[in-house]
Amino acid sequence: MGCCSSTQSSPREWKPLKEHSCTDIPWLLIFILFCIGMGFICGFSIATGAASRLVFGYDSYGNICGHTNKAVEGLSHSGLNHIGNKYVFFLDPCNLDLVHRKIKSIALCVAECPQTELKTLSDVQKFAETNKSYLCSYEINTSQYTSSSSKSFCPAVPVPASVPVPLFHRCAPRNISCYAKFAEALITFVSDNSVLHRLISGVMTSKEIIMGLCVLSLGLSMILMVVIRYISRVLVWILTILAILGSLGGTGVLWWLYASHRQSLDESLPPSELQIAKDNVYALMVYAIAATVFTVILLLIMLIMRKRVALTIALFHVAGKVFIHLPLLVFQPFWTFVALIFFWIYWIMVLLFLGTAGDPVKDERGFVEFRVSGPLQYMWWYHAVGLIWISEFILACQQMTVAGAVVTYYFTREKKNLPFTPILVSVQRLIRYHLGTVAKGAFIITLVKIPRLILMYIHSQLKGKENACARCMLKACICCLWCLEKCLNFLNQNAYTATAINSTNFCTSAKEAFVILVENVLRVAAINTVGDFMLFLGKVLIVCITGFVGVLLLHNQNDYTVWVLPLIIVCLFAFLVAHCFLSIYEMVVDVLFLCFAIDTKHNDGSPGREYYMDKALMEFVESSRKSMKNLSGGRGTRADGRELKPMASGASSA
Repeated sequence: MGCCSSTQSSPREWKPLKEHSCTDIPWLLIFILFCIGMGFICGFSIATGAASRLVFGYDSYGNICGHTNKAVEGLSHSGLNHIGNKYVFFLDPCNLDLVHRKIKSIALCVAECPQTELKTLSDVQKFAETNKSYLCSYEINTSQYTSSSSKSFCPAVPVPASVPVPLFHRCAPRNISCYAKFAEALITFVSDNSVLHRLISGVMTSKEIIMGLCVLSLGLSMILMVVIRYISRVLVWILTILAILGSLGGTGVLWWLYASHRQSLDESLPPSELQIAKDNVYALMVYAIAATVFTVILLLIMLIMRKRVALTIALFHVAGKVFIHLPLLVFQPFWTFVALIFFWIYWIMVLLFLGTAGDPVKDERGFVEFRVSGPLQYMWWYHAVGLIWISEFILACQQMTVAGAVVTYYFTREKKNLPFTPILVSVQRLIRYHLGTVAKGAFIITLVKIPRLILMYIHSQLKGKENACARCMLKACICCLWCLEKCLNFLNQNAYTATAINSTNFCTSAKEAFVILVENVLRVAAINTVGDFMLFLGKVLIVCITGFVGVLLLHNQNDYTVWVLPLIIVCLFAFLVAHCFLSIYEMVVDVLFLCFAIDTKHNDGSPGREYYMDKALMEFVESSRKSMKNLSGGRGTRADGRELKPMASGASSA
């Protein structure tokens, strides 16, 4: 659908932003019931004593530290009185089981954590006598600590200095490099463990610089969002010209190399060397032909989509105005991030509760583990689905909020009549009317994401065991599901925009959005290539500036090895921050495009059916009409001679 194909058979004016009504109520009820189920899992884990085991900790015999415990039949050392022993101490805290994600060590309840390093068993004995904190197993008396038979029941010396973890009553080593084994298991390129320890110490000594660079990346992202509005036109054409020149230059160099090698080909060379030289010439010819084909295709695409590039520029310009009128949009990623962090903390806490819930069972080593039996042992599956669905629900709420605010801006003719805080009005509409639509859209993404994650887990578990055919099929399925998830995410975002405009349910909105996107497929392609590439370059720019400043600040450290990890952390954080902010910009552009497409579908600029669009978009429409319909000589007129009217007086100047 071009901008000229908007003539409607009915003269009745189309009205956006109708009176909103509740949409997809059954899905809202399903989501509420699901959340109640998540609450039941949390309540069950707390009611079965898992919360107290998690917070206060328990020893290897099932005794909760700081409590009086009941004896369990068949389990030695159970039922001990640990009122005075409120900390969990591990005999070997650095013995980590990476597969089962736990510490493979005897755990004891002690009165105090050793605040200083204990170099010998005599020091351990003295610490026990002084502080009444016994660091050896319960069956060993204090007088036996220094005997040769007690080594397997006492901590390995030297015992590292430790501090109690706040709220969780565990003794943790002061030196966190003790846990570098986690990284050693994951980072295989580090052959010398001392290098890894130096990297970790480099992060600790550079933490102030890291924090400052993170704040810098945050400021750069906000500045870039403002700057893009003013340089969008120049930036797009610069990128386009550079792409064309780069393609032409690369093709020319390849043809020059081919001609040079062919001309200098010496037939008197030995047969083996002559064959290699001929192969090189042939390879250069293939590369040059491929580059030529690519350049021709690129030039044709640029020629076909040049007017769509103009639409992308206009949308970026209008998006800058949106952020001026709706400044709270800049902080939307922050609130979403905070909501996700709170939910993830809750989810992890409940997961830890589940890990300590159930009945005590003796394992093969004679120690106690808590396991849930019966149907309740599958609760963690329900909990895992909740992680995906609710996380997607929070992200979808952000999309609906942004869509509602931008739709309000676009379809308000007089910008001075905008609500005082369109973002808060959009949030109010979301909570009151459209939570069911958001829940349904998030559930669809969850249905695609779960199988993909399961296949990824199977692929990781079977790595090195499956044959090549099975590995290829698994990767193909994972890739297809990933592509489907991205397509559904894009469709969902546009469905939320259609819901914000027409207050229709999810399926109706998705159908309308899909039809409009198909009718404007070339424009969508232009916006999602040129626009996304612009924003990607913006992210790269922020990362480069942050990394450069980081190098300047870290140059005074003589050990260049320690630069690596702080710079990686800073650059990753800078890219994440830039992505969060610029993704909002991208979201605003996508919403504006759908509003523009719907506007041109239902309106034609005639009296009573004036466009709602901004002046910059109106100029694009007029330019398109002039090139496609040149039936009348005057600029800004329709084919029947009537004047185009973008919006009511004063709206276009906003």
